[in-house]
Amino acid sequence: MTRPPALMIQGTGSNVGKSVLVAGLCRAFLRRGLKVRPFKPQNMSNNAAVTADGGEIGRAQALQARAAQVEPSVHMNPVLLKPESEKGAQVVVQGRRLTHAMARDYARLKPQLLAAVLDSFARIGAEADLVLVEGAGSPAEVNLRVGDIANMGFAEAAGVPVILAGDIDRGGVIAQVVGTKAVLPPEDEERIKGFLINKFRGDVSLFDDGYAMIAEATGWRGFGVVPWFPGAHRLPAEDAADIRAGSAGGRVKIAVPLFSRIANFDDLDPLKLEPGVSVVMVRPGEALPGDTDLVILPGSKSTRGDLAFLRAQGWDIDLAAHRRRGGRILGICGGYQMLGRTIADPEGIEGAPGTSEGLGLLDVETVMTPDKTLTRVEAVEIATGLSVTGYEIHIGRTEGPDRARPLFRVGGAEEGAASADGRVAGAYLHGLFGADTFRARFLERLGAEASGLGYESEVDETLDALADHLETFLDLDGLLAVARRR
Repeated sequence: MTRPPALMIQGTGSNVGKSVLVAGLCRAFLRRGLKVRPFKPQNMSNNAAVTADGGEIGRAQALQARAAQVEPSVHMNPVLLKPESEKGAQVVVQGRRLTHAMARDYARLKPQLLAAVLDSFARIGAEADLVLVEGAGSPAEVNLRVGDIANMGFAEAAGVPVILAGDIDRGGVIAQVVGTKAVLPPEDEERIKGFLINKFRGDVSLFDDGYAMIAEATGWRGFGVVPWFPGAHRLPAEDAADIRAGSAGGRVKIAVPLFSRIANFDDLDPLKLEPGVSVVMVRPGEALPGDTDLVILPGSKSTRGDLAFLRAQGWDIDLAAHRRRGGRILGICGGYQMLGRTIADPEGIEGAPGTSEGLGLLDVETVMTPDKTLTRVEAVEIATGLSVTGYEIHIGRTEGPDRARPLFRVGGAEEGAASADGRVAGAYLHGLFGADTFRARFLERLGAEASGLGYESEVDETLDALADHLETFLDLDGLLAVARRR
C-alpha cells in the first residue's frame, strides 16, 4: 500500500496547543483541495466523543475531523486512556473498552497496542491525501521512550516526520525547544524536521533574535511564529486544564463545580458563549455562589469518587442551601446519578465495590452495570416538543419514582427525571445545549434573553478563522513538502 503524506505535530510539553494547531491545519489544507484526516495514536482524556458506529475517541480528534469535514472514526484515536484514579485509567482501543490498567501495568500493555495503532493509521491513510498526526505530552519525556506509542515510538514505527511546537506564552520557549533536542537520542532527533512557536502575544518581530537562536542551536528549520489566536476559547476544549469560565456580567448565573474526574465538560461550551449568561467554574476549596440561578453537576469518569470529592469540598451543603432558596439544579450523566438516593457499584466497575449515599435531591437510584452505553441520539424535550441532538456515554441504570417525570423522549423511550416542583432534574444526554432553539428556551426559563447565537455555525466560523490565522503565520507549503517527502 502506498503511504500517504503525513506529518506529526509534537510539543515541547502538554497543553502547548497541539490539538488546536492540528485542527487549524486540517481546515487549511482541506481548503487547498486535499482530503485530510486527523490522527492521534494515544490520547488521555475524559472528554470523549461518540462516533457513528458507537465507539469513543478523544474530543479533540472529533473537532479535528469536523475541521476536515469528515465523520469522526474510532481509527482517528485508536488508544484512549480515561483516568479513573490518580494511578489508573480505563483503556479504550479502537473505540471499545479493553481493560482498566494501573500506570505500571499500562507500560507492559503498550507493545501489544502498537499493532492496533498502526492498523488504524493504515486505515485512515488509505482514504487521505494528507494525515495530520498529533503527539501527546512531549518527546522530551525520554524516560517513557521504551515501548512508546504516542510520540517518537509511533513516528519511528510509521515513518512519519515530526514538527516540534513550542509554547512561548508559558515562558522559556528557547530552552523548551533546544532542551528537547539536547535530551533526544540521535535517531529521534533526526525525525524532527523543524519547529514552530505557538501562542505569541505582542509584536512578533521582537522574537526574531530568539527564533534565529533556536534555528542555530538546533539546526532545525523554523516554520513560523503563531500569534495568540483569540478565538481559541470558542472551540471545544479537551484538556481539563483548558476549562474556563464564561462571560462575566450575564443576567443569569450558572455555577459548575469542577470535579476531580470531570468528563465531557464541553457540554458547557455553548452556555459560555451566551452574552446573557455568566458561567462560573467553581474550583475545589471554593463555595458555590449564593446568588446562582442554576447549578449544573457535570459528567464524571468516577461518579462515586467524585461524589465523595463533592462532599469533601462542602458542595453538598451548598447545594442543599441553594435548593432551599428555590434555586435550580441540573445533573448531566454522572451528575444525574449523584442527585439520586444511592449509587451502587456491586461489581467494582469504577472502583472498589460498594454503595454510596447520593445527594437525595431526586427520588431515583443508580446501579452500575458492565455494559457501556455509547450512542448518538435524536431526542425531543417533552415539555416543549423541541428537537435536540446529543449522545449518551455512560454505565449504569437509573430508576425510581421521579423517572415518572422524564425530560426527553428518545425513540420510544423516556429519558431523565425531575422533582415534583421541577427545580431539580437530570438526564444522561450530553450535548443538549448545542441545539440553538432548545438552549434559547431553556435559558428563557431562567430569565435570560434569547441571543440568537448559532453555536454550530460559530464553531465552523472559528475553524475558518483559525485556518486563516495559520495560513498567515506558518509556512504551509513547507510543511506540506515535509509531509510529502515521508
